[in-house]
Amino acid sequence: MKKPALAFAAAAFISAGVAVASRSTELNNPSPRQFPTQERFVHEYASSGAGGNLVNHGGPTITSAHVVAIFWGPSWQTADSGLASTLAGYIANYGTTGEYNVITQYSGIQRSALATDNPAVWYDTSTPPTNVTDAAIQGEASKYISQYGFDSSAIYEVFLPSSSYSSNGTRTSCGGPNLYYCAYHGNFAASVGDVKYASMPYPSCGGCQSAGFNAAQNFEHFISHETREAVTDADGTAWFDRRGYEADDKCAWSPTPFIDPVTQYAYQYEWSNANSGCVQTR
Repeated sequence: MKKPALAFAAAAFISAGVAVASRSTELNNPSPRQFPTQERFVHEYASSGAGGNLVNHGGPTITSAHVVAIFWGPSWQTADSGLASTLAGYIANYGTTGEYNVITQYSGIQRSALATDNPAVWYDTSTPPTNVTDAAIQGEASKYISQYGFDSSAIYEVFLPSSSYSSNGTRTSCGGPNLYYCAYHGNFAASVGDVKYASMPYPSCGGCQSAGFNAAQNFEHFISHETREAVTDADGTAWFDRRGYEADDKCAWSPTPFIDPVTQYAYQYEWSNANSGCVQTR
C-alpha cells in the first residue's frame, strides 16, 4: 500500500554493505547482496564450493512485490530512450513469468504484477555524478518517494547511464577503478518505513556481460537477479545459504544466462530448494 510522504527524511540507514557485515564475516561471503562479476563468481566458487540449499533466517521477504524503475540522467530520454522502454516492458512482464515463479517456494512469495506503482517508471533528467555512491542511490530513491509516496512492497531500482559508475565503499561496478560487482540491492530505514532499492549500473564491461547479449539483455540479467534477491532477502536477513549467498548469487553465471526465444528477454537461472540446484522456471 502506498503512503503519503509528507516529510520524507532518511533516518539511520542500513546500506548494502553494512546491513550484513557479520553475516559476511561468519559465512565466507565477502560481499552480501552484491551481484558478482564473472571472475569473482568463478574464484569464490572454486575456493569455497557450493553452499547447499537456501535457509530461512527469519527476516522479511516481499510477498507481493512491485518495482519502480528510476532512469537517472538525460540520456534515458534521448540516446537511450529505446533501451529504457525495453527495460520497462521487461519489468512489467517479469513478475508473471515462470522464471519469477521459481521463488514462490520461499515464504509464500507470489507471482506479482510488478509495474503497478504510479508512476512505475520515472525519468530524472538531472545529470548523475560520474561516481554514484550508495548514498546517492538511496537519495534518488528518496527523491522519488518524496514526490510520489512510499510503497512498502516496492523495490526502487535506479538505472545509471553509461557515463556513470556505481560505488559501494571502495568497490565499484563497470567503469569504476575497482571492479567488483555488476549491481546490488539494499535497504535503509526512513521515516516512511523500510526502503528497498537496487543500484543498476550500465553493463559496459566484459565481467558483467553475457556472450551474445545486447545492452538491454545484460540489464535484464541484472533485473532478474536483483529483483528476485530483493524479494527473497529484502533486508539481508532472510533466505541465503550456509556460505551467505542469496538465491541468484548461487546461479549468477553458471549455468549460462539465457534468452527466451519468443520474447527475446534475458534471464538467469535461479536456485530452487525443491530441485537442490539451478533451474530456469518452475
